[in-house]
This record gives sequence, structure tokens and C-alpha cells, in this order.
Amino acid sequence: MQLLTETAVFLAAAVVTVPIFRKLKLGAVLGFLAAGLVIGPWGLRFVTEVESILQFAELGVVLLLFVIGLELQPSRLWALRRPVFGLGGVQVGVTTVLVGGIAYAYGFVWQAALVTGFALAMNSTAFVLQLLGERKQLGTRHGRSAFAIALFQDISVIPLLALVPLLVAHESAQATNPWWGAGKAVLVIAGVIFGGRHLLRPVLKAVAGSGIQEVFTAAALLVVIGTALLMEATGLSMTLGAFLAGVLLADSEYRHEIEASIEPFKGLLLGLFFIAVGMSANLGLLASHPFAVIGAALGLMAVKAAVLAGLGAATGHGAASTRSLAVLLAHAGEFAFVLFGVAASAGLLDAAQNDFLIMTVTLSMALTPVFFLLNENVLGPWLARGVPPKFDEIDDEATPIIVAGIGRVGQIVTRVLNARKIPYTALDIDANQVDVVRRFGRKAYYGDVSKLDLLRAAKADRARILVLAIDNVEASARTAALARKHFPHLEIHARARNRIHALELRELGVKVITRETFASALEMAESTLVAAGLAPEVAGDTIARFRRHDEDVLERQYAVHRDEDRLVQTSQEAARELEGLFDSDRSDGGAVEASAEDPLALARGWR
Repeated sequence: MQLLTETAVFLAAAVVTVPIFRKLKLGAVLGFLAAGLVIGPWGLRFVTEVESILQFAELGVVLLLFVIGLELQPSRLWALRRPVFGLGGVQVGVTTVLVGGIAYAYGFVWQAALVTGFALAMNSTAFVLQLLGERKQLGTRHGRSAFAIALFQDISVIPLLALVPLLVAHESAQATNPWWGAGKAVLVIAGVIFGGRHLLRPVLKAVAGSGIQEVFTAAALLVVIGTALLMEATGLSMTLGAFLAGVLLADSEYRHEIEASIEPFKGLLLGLFFIAVGMSANLGLLASHPFAVIGAALGLMAVKAAVLAGLGAATGHGAASTRSLAVLLAHAGEFAFVLFGVAASAGLLDAAQNDFLIMTVTLSMALTPVFFLLNENVLGPWLARGVPPKFDEIDDEATPIIVAGIGRVGQIVTRVLNARKIPYTALDIDANQVDVVRRFGRKAYYGDVSKLDLLRAAKADRARILVLAIDNVEASARTAALARKHFPHLEIHARARNRIHALELRELGVKVITRETFASALEMAESTLVAAGLAPEVAGDTIARFRRHDEDVLERQYAVHRDEDRLVQTSQEAARELEGLFDSDRSDGGAVEASAEDPLALARGWR
């Protein structure tokens, strides 16, 4: 009964707090931590047995490491080797030395200082990816760098988990030779790799052949837990075993099915782990030593931000990108809780040190979303105030075509121009997009094309055509107006996001307008008509006539689009015209009656 009661308390706390924190853009991890604080010994005291909960919840961390292993396909890791091992290696190494040195200066033994430095160098991968995903910044320069660093951290935490027992082996009177322990670890790891390569796939194939989903889920859990228990039985970390099992299955045909089976258990148990960590956070320590705890959290974030700012500057990130990277990764993450737990169990950290470090990590995570929002909404705009528009130095040689915007539309245009060896100048305000295009060996320049200075630098006075492929409607309109005013000789070929955008461009004097989804929608409609039973030539003629009708309607709407009442009236008239557009094509009236019984009868009557 007590177990059911505690389960209900955990679920209720998570259901209430996590959505609130997600709504505030503070992240699910902080929501779970807050839930633990509320129901734990320092809150409402609904649950007080933290240790037993933590031991069970550590299975969530084991499953997390298994899923991370599944994601690390060797081919993917090799493709990302430079940013992962370059940026990630330097960040972890430098931060570990600096933070570990500070811990050693404050009286930690060198083994504890090493673990502390390494643990605090880690970030929360889930936390980072969630913040970036919510703001659609995963594809930005700092987003890609943050992912690379987080990926290296996920990999590097594994050897340290295996190393912690070796750090304390010489301190135990009954300890065996650490070299024998290391040798045994190598043998066990080799055995796991061999068994995974030659046994796991045949077993999973046999289980999958049963066709029973529940049995496959049980087999997936057994692989994770069995490997973890095997590693623990030989003195190694359970998480190391889970990680190895994941890596071994990363390239298998069962990878996605296993991940889908494990995901619900991983999410729930990892949430339980964070709740248990929140319960174990010593709020009394924060109340009794607020300046020490807050100072430690801010000091940690300052050290990590300085290292990341140096890395950003050294690798060519812009000022804004460097600042975002530094703020985003200045916190410590959930792996610190895992490492501190292992270190405390091994006797490297005493209870007071463990409590202090957990509070430092928790506070740094709580402050990160706040600092990130301040950087995005306050500091960034303030620093950008009064800064003149910047752009790359463009080649002196003029080109006949300027392509403004190299996103999904502009890139196709430039690829076609490249194929015909027609010179052009490509411009985009997104530095990351420019970087991507340049990596494929094509010329592109950074700058705000809606600024007159940039158009002049791009030799718009000597160009013949401006391809306006900008995604932003307002920027597109500004650029069209600017080009028409200062470079009236330019023939503008503009992309329109929608009908209203097309009308605005038409009003600005742009004659060649391509609605970005219109052609693809007509192509899909034509294939649908053929599938519905129309002859291909009839379907093609239908689409051609529809296109002419729609373009005629667009011209009529342009004539009255400033008068809302007349615009609505014109649209209604066009809808009635469309209803009768193909009436004369039907072979006879029976086709309409037959269609009530057979949906394809009408289509057959059009052959």
C-alpha cells in the first residue's frame, strides 16, 4: 500500500510541475527537480526514503546511456569527428583542469578533485537540445557546436565511470592489484563486444520472429539490464555496460524498434531519477550558506562560459553565436549527479561535499534558462543597437545574376545556375546558411540584402537579374522596393510565400512571381486526378486550365486587393466560376448521378 501511495505522489508531482516548467520554457529536467524538492524531506515530506528511490531510479540513467549508445552509429560519429573530438575534447579537458584545480585548492583530495572537475565540465544533453529545439536553433552555428560538445561529453563520461573504482582501489586494504582489476575489465568488455556481435542479433531475430511485441520489449530490457548487471558483477559501472550494448546495436536492423520499446521506460525512470535528486538536494545547506552555494554556482558558470567563449572565438563563431554558446553550456548537467553518486559510494566524496556539489549543479541548471532568455531578448538586442550592417567582402567582378536568399528555394536556383556554369552572386542574412553553402564549394556571402550598401557591394548596378528568394515576407518586400527604386533596370524574379505576398510584390512592380507551393501543389493534384481514374492527358489539361484560371483570378484580385469588400466579392465570383469550369467536359449527365454510388464513376465519364 505504501508503494502505491508513493507512486501516486511521484506521478502527481510530475504531472503538476513538469507542464508548468515546460510552459515557462525552463525545461522538463528542472520540473522533475522541483517536484522532488516539493515532495521530499525539505518540502512537504510526502516521501523521505530518498536512498532507496535513488537506487531504483538509477535504472533510468542506465537506459539513458543505452539509448545514447544506440544513437552513436560509428559512421555518424566518424562524420562528426572534428567538431566532436575537437571542440568537445578541448572544452572538457580545459574545464576539468580549471574546475578540478579550484576544487583541489579548496581541500579536495586529488582523486575527488579530478572527478569533480570532470563532472562539472559535463552539461545536460537533454536540457541543451530542448532549449535549442524550442527556439528552432539546432541548425545554427552555436546549435551545431553545442550538439558536438554534448555528444563528446556523452562519450567521455563512460570511461570516467569505469575509472572511479580504480581511483580508490589503492586506498582499500583488501583491494586487489588495480592492474589485475584493469585487466579483468578489459576482458569483460571484450567478452561483451564479442557476445554482442555474434549472439545479440540472432537472439533478437528469433524473438522478433515470434511476432509478439511484448516479448520483444522484454528482450530489449533484458539486453540492457543483463549487460549492466554483468559489468557491475565484475566491478565495473552498470552504465558502461548499457552504453556498450547500445553501441553494439546501433547499426543493427532492430535499432529503431528497440529504441521505441525502451523509450517509455527510460523517460519514466529518468524522470524518477531527477525527482529523487531533487528530494536529496539539501535546502538546509542553501539556507545556511546561501552566499557559498550561489557563489559556487555563478563561479562555475563564469569559468565554463569563459572557456566556451574562447573556443567560439578560436573557431570563427561570430560574437552573437559565441555568446549564445557560452550561455547555453555554462551549466552542469545530470551526469554530474551520476558521477557524484558513484564517487560518494566509492568514498571519494563525503556527505557534505556531495550535498554542496549537488546544490551547485541544481542551481546552475535553474539559472541557465533565465540567462539564456536574457541573452536572447535583452543583451543581444542591446549590443546590436547602432551597429552598422555587416557583410562579407564581395569579389570585385560583377555577375549577371544576384540570388538573394539561399534557403530551400535559393539553393535549387543556384544549383541549376552552377550546372549551366552561369555566374551569380548569392547573398543571405543567415551566416550559418552561408557557411553550409560554402562547405559544398559554392560561393555565398553574408549580409542583409534589404540594405542598399549590400546591393551596391554586390554590383547590382551591373547585374541584369535579381532572384528574390528570401523567406521572410517583410524583408522580401523591402528588398523589392529598394531594388525597384535604386536599380530599376534589374529584372526581378521573386518567390512568394503565399497569395497575399504575391499581391504585395505585384504592387511593388515585380512582374515575374513564383508562388513557392503553387507548382508542387498542382503537380500533386495532377497525380491525384490520375489515381482517381482520369486519363493522364485529361488530368494534364485540367491542371493547365486551372492554372490559367487561378492566374487570371490573381490579376483581378490585384486590381481590388486594397478594397477588402471587393476582394471578398471577387474571390466569391472566382469560386463560382471554378465550380462550373469543367461542366462542359462531362460525357453525359449520367456520370453525375452514377457518382453517388461509385465515387470514380464521374472520373470515368471524363475519359
